[in-house]
Amino acid sequence: MPVEVRCESAGAYRYVKRLRAAALALLQANALEACELSLMIVDDRGIRALNREFRHKDRATDVLAFPQFEAIVPGATPSGAAARSAPPLPIGDVVISLDTARRQAAASGIKPPERLQALGYDHERSAADARKMFARERELLAYLESRRPASSPVRRRSRR
Repeated sequence: MPVEVRCESAGAYRYVKRLRAAALALLQANALEACELSLMIVDDRGIRALNREFRHKDRATDVLAFPQFEAIVPGATPSGAAARSAPPLPIGDVVISLDTARRQAAASGIKPPERLQALGYDHERSAADARKMFARERELLAYLESRRPASSPVRRRSRR
């Protein structure tokens, strides 16, 4: 399966189907259909432990990414018959805190599934990387919106 989702947070299972579909769509949009992505949904306690262990920051965060490669060139993976017979190329693991995603969704006036779909660049390296991350995040979310059936519109809460 190109996208594996593990849930280690209460209430996370309700988001699995949509999160998996979004991840598959994003792999496809980036010509990475022959790749495999692992997603894990945890709570703040779980992500804090990972953040402390791997980044030496003793606090919860929204997303941690553990890439297998520094960069994958879209289209460089096998396609067609070769892709169907080759095992998927693991591109990495993404760990998402459901607790933090829910808080961020509420603060932004969006629903948690929308926030869970937002995966991006490393925004802590520099201000330029942060701008790239947020621009790419908006671009990918717009792509996902364009793929959503007309019968299931996303309702955003108005901000006052």
